[in-house]
Amino acid sequence: MRKIIKILFLLLLPASVSGQITPLTSQYVLNPLVLNPAAAGNRGVLNVAAFYRKQWVGVRGSPETMTLIADAPFRDDRMGLGLIVMSDKIGLTKETHIKADYSYKVSVAKGTLSFGLGAGLAVTNTAWSKSIVIDPEDDLILTDDKGFVVPAFSFGTYYSDQRYFAGFSIPKLLGYRFDTDKKKYVISNNMGEYYYLFNTGYLFDLSQGLKFLPSALIAFSPGDKVLYDVNANFRIMDRFWFGASYRSNRSIIGMLQVQLNDQIRFAYTYDYDFAKLRTYSSGSHEVMLRYEFRYKVQAISPLNF
Repeated sequence: MRKIIKILFLLLLPASVSGQITPLTSQYVLNPLVLNPAAAGNRGVLNVAAFYRKQWVGVRGSPETMTLIADAPFRDDRMGLGLIVMSDKIGLTKETHIKADYSYKVSVAKGTLSFGLGAGLAVTNTAWSKSIVIDPEDDLILTDDKGFVVPAFSFGTYYSDQRYFAGFSIPKLLGYRFDTDKKKYVISNNMGEYYYLFNTGYLFDLSQGLKFLPSALIAFSPGDKVLYDVNANFRIMDRFWFGASYRSNRSIIGMLQVQLNDQIRFAYTYDYDFAKLRTYSSGSHEVMLRYEFRYKVQAISPLNF
């Protein structure tokens, strides 16, 4: 029976991690690089952002994610480079992702069209020695899995100007699953399992000092249901952002961002699940701290997106 339990964990836990579409964040509207490598360098300056997210607070072993993102423009803003380092823990399984992004930009109409590629590695392992078991002498459960390294690639395009943005991306070009017979991860490249992401939004001027940004994100995969987010954000005096999102998995999200000075921005989001999960969880929390090295632009926001 315990062997069967471990096999189920091997099938479910790694699948839940590798099945994530992208590094999990509710702040992708103002941080599109987490979805799309083509957004690298789009802010016009070198910037570094750190995220911490605790999902489903109150549920033991729920996802916990820490992410560090950096990107900057090069070659007169024609190119952009980005770096994403993420540590993601779900139950007994931990994954570390390291990915570099490259974008090339061309001027189109009044905006910029970018093409991006991402490449990196994912390191995953499961700590079975931390399991609570009935028989502590069961070596099968108490033996930790060795770390596995798998490649990761992504692709995207992104258009933006001072009012409008639209992006399309495939955040994972290679899939992988754990083979219990070979006791290792197996790489697969099945286009039918790709997730395709499309997000877009437009910034409206409501009055002097007040702007409104509605946006949407759609994620779809052949043979799977369509997922979507609908977002509404308000921007006050170029210093404060507040808004809300509705997610098709039956959750609602509140967001607040504050531009503390010309370089530092702080953000907080709270996710409330109103499906059955709300019985066990008090919600999900996420914080972000960003620092922008404004060596070229002195305005508060060189780019909106």
